[in-house]
Amino acid sequence: MSDWGTVRVEEIAEVKSGKRLPKGHRLDAGVTPYPYIRLVDITDGRIQKDNLQYLSKETRESIKRYIVNTNDVCLAIVGHSIGMIFYVEDKWDNVNLTENAARITNVDESFNPRFIYYYLTSLEGQNEITSRKVGSAQGKLPLYNIRSLELPKIPRDIQDSIVETLDSLSFKIELNQQTNQTLEQIAQAIFKSWFIDFEPVKAKIAAKQASATPEQIERAAMCAVSGKSIEQLGQLSAKTLQQLKNTAALFPETLVESELGQIPKDWVITNLGKIIAFNPKRVLKKGEIAPYLDMKNVPIVGHLVGDVILKKMGSGTKFLNGDTLLARITPCLQNGKTAYVDFLEGDQVGWGSTEYIVMRPLGERPTSLAYIIARQDSFRSQAMQTMTGTSGRQRANATALSELQWVNYPMELLGAFDQIAGGYLKKAKNNGDQNKILASVRDTLLPKLLSGELSVDTCQTTLEVVI
Repeated sequence: MSDWGTVRVEEIAEVKSGKRLPKGHRLDAGVTPYPYIRLVDITDGRIQKDNLQYLSKETRESIKRYIVNTNDVCLAIVGHSIGMIFYVEDKWDNVNLTENAARITNVDESFNPRFIYYYLTSLEGQNEITSRKVGSAQGKLPLYNIRSLELPKIPRDIQDSIVETLDSLSFKIELNQQTNQTLEQIAQAIFKSWFIDFEPVKAKIAAKQASATPEQIERAAMCAVSGKSIEQLGQLSAKTLQQLKNTAALFPETLVESELGQIPKDWVITNLGKIIAFNPKRVLKKGEIAPYLDMKNVPIVGHLVGDVILKKMGSGTKFLNGDTLLARITPCLQNGKTAYVDFLEGDQVGWGSTEYIVMRPLGERPTSLAYIIARQDSFRSQAMQTMTGTSGRQRANATALSELQWVNYPMELLGAFDQIAGGYLKKAKNNGDQNKILASVRDTLLPKLLSGELSVDTCQTTLEVVI
């Protein structure tokens, strides 16, 4: 630790626990005013809203004392998640906290809570936490050991300056993450519009029924394809308009009945296994050192994975760039764990958990298709229906998934869609790569700032160039 001296957490703050649900009570995916924060809801030190579950008013009333407050610093206290730290922003004030986490709260004015957060995420802070873990196997971090954690006793004004410096990097990382989420939402919405709801076809049908001219029918389809109004179409370049016109022309003007309900004329129904290969053969010799992806590093939101390490091949799933990894086991499937493989070098083969189902589009179909389908609610609900096994350890069945009836999308239309989805995946990867660099810079700066090796002013000047 630095020359500033140290102070124990219990000397400058309180440590309080979360709370498990009372017996007979359960969480609800339906939105209520009472969110319940689980460790699975945490990504990069922040609470994510995408897969939150909620409490009933009755349940909330029974555990209302076990909440978090704005500026609390929370720590995971059980198993492999020990070392996970997250910070409570204003919008999560007064929300209930899982029993698998504790919080540092009511922090003395001599400490910036955000500084405590950054310190505990640093290598030095993580070592402090690890040294206080007790028990074998899963392990636990008792509240009394959190209270004994030592923090560098740095003057508040210097803490604030360090926080300002590190927050500038965190803000850029968050901005990139938000951009990625927005891009994926757009790609998913367009997929649903084109291939599930068939909105361009319905737009043509509605226009024809209104006795529209061929040009008006075309414009209606172009609006449905792009999600833009007639007025907004008028603001697009000639090149973009021509692309929309070409795409709109790929949709028929009629819906017909099928085993799955109404679908566009001349489109056909087939087994999903004729569109997507499930667990295609990949070759990697046992004992060979190769990139390894653990389940804990598969994202719940987005496609970018966490840490990938080199490890001797043992028993596990094998994959290539362009494959999609679908977590098949409870609760990972329900929580949304899914990844798109874009982190390998060339034709390198990676491997990971036995609990992945590998998906790869067949033929000339774009690789983005499997990822987009794997993220669709309709697919995931059907995947859950294929699950078998004992309670708490159920697994989706790849064979059953391959036998699902599915619409066989026209190749030319898939190519048009891939210009959107494939572009999103590339942009998201670029943002993810940038975030890794920014996070590395941030993590490198903190110990240097604590030791006095670098001044805050020097860092801020450098960051103005980097960011």
